[in-house]
Amino acid sequence: MMAEEKWTAETWPAAPERQTLEAKNKFVGFWLFLGGETVLFATLFATYLALKDKVPSADHKLAIDLFELPLVFATTMILLTSSLTSVYAIYHMKNFQFKKMMVWLGVTVLLGASFLTLEIYEFNHYVHEFHHTFTSSAFGSAFYTLTGFHGAHVAFGLCWILTLMVRNAKRGLNLYNAPKFYIASLYWHFIDVVWVFIFTVVYLMGMVG
Repeated sequence: MMAEEKWTAETWPAAPERQTLEAKNKFVGFWLFLGGETVLFATLFATYLALKDKVPSADHKLAIDLFELPLVFATTMILLTSSLTSVYAIYHMKNFQFKKMMVWLGVTVLLGASFLTLEIYEFNHYVHEFHHTFTSSAFGSAFYTLTGFHGAHVAFGLCWILTLMVRNAKRGLNLYNAPKFYIASLYWHFIDVVWVFIFTVVYLMGMVG
């Protein structure tokens, strides 16, 4: 099998993620999966926009009272930077530089974990300082559902990348695992794009009322 062939930097194909029929089928399935995810997130965004002003009383905090832009901006920069490090990882994959790819994937994982840590801190702050919980209002339910669902995707992405790194640490690169690394990277970019929309729709629009 081609996946078992001994590759070198000179013989490694320019697009290793698309060299086999299995890899091409994986891409088709992945794009269908992303299509479903896009529809799901669009539904959550629409729900949030419909409920963002729905609170039980005038004393209840709205987005403009809750959000702290410096913290959210920091988490955004961390996640966007992780997207860039993921690009570096795939660049080295395409150049058959396995160790460098693994290093950049490790950096991506660290940045993703930092993002999740700050997001958990943010949620904890809202709950304890403002009593803004999932059940306190329709706004709270919509907010935590959207951002929490995205956070769950980040956690899944981290587990996916870590699993690939551990399982292939001694195998090196081949045409069997190259598509897996590439698709995991595409998934990570999707998560980043969704967060840009969350940052804009939820936080920036929320800060201006």
